[in-house]
Amino acid sequence: MIKRKHKREIMIGDVPVGGQKPIAVQSMTNTDTRNADATCNQIKALENAGCDIVRVSFFDMECVENLAAFKKSTTMPIVADIHYDHRIAVACIENGIDKVRINPGNIGSKEKVSQIIKAAGKRNIPIRVGVNAGSLRPGLYDKYGGPTVEAMMEDLDRQVEVIENLGYSNMVIAAKASDMDKMIAVNRLMNEKYDYPIHLGLTEAGTIFSGTIKSSAALGILLYEGIGDTIRYSLTGDPVKEIEAARVLLRSMGLNKKGIN
Repeated sequence: MIKRKHKREIMIGDVPVGGQKPIAVQSMTNTDTRNADATCNQIKALENAGCDIVRVSFFDMECVENLAAFKKSTTMPIVADIHYDHRIAVACIENGIDKVRINPGNIGSKEKVSQIIKAAGKRNIPIRVGVNAGSLRPGLYDKYGGPTVEAMMEDLDRQVEVIENLGYSNMVIAAKASDMDKMIAVNRLMNEKYDYPIHLGLTEAGTIFSGTIKSSAALGILLYEGIGDTIRYSLTGDPVKEIEAARVLLRSMGLNKKGIN
């Protein structure tokens, strides 16, 4: 039996994550978010393939204007992927987004982060706080001699602390790398230290064939150890293939009953 650590349970839209709830499968659109029709069509395709949560990149206000159309196209929760501009994150929250993915370090000042958290708190919108081995704070590369597991944990700890100090705890945490060993090691440390739900993923995993094998190895190890509450395969190409791979992995491990094993 795979025994998962009991995490606090949060709601992403109507999808429960954490606790002992089923592991949710996530993907991300790769269309231009300003093209509402193309993005809606891809969201529908992902939902039909068995996706539970979809992440969409919002990089300007034109993208935000399309959020209503995205919401009408699906019953899935939609996550806003935000970089740098706190105003876009706030606008997404005010227009009905179900979760926001930020890196507090690239949002800027504490005041800007505070505005996001204040808006999220009013609507009880969860925040995904994530670090990536390829985009840590510059000083950490010098301090640790590269994107080490220790560097990733220090960056994550700092980001979690920023949100907690603002009085917010409705969070999902994630630490990703393209290196399997680092990704596995940092998630083990996160699971031991925190009771926030963990999103698992191997970044830049590769093509559908090689990326599926690489991701399955990394995700399979962590899931077998009871680590992970949501997962994503990051594959080059059609994101529907990410859902197909994730569903096969979960079925084969007895973690999801959907479909035929």
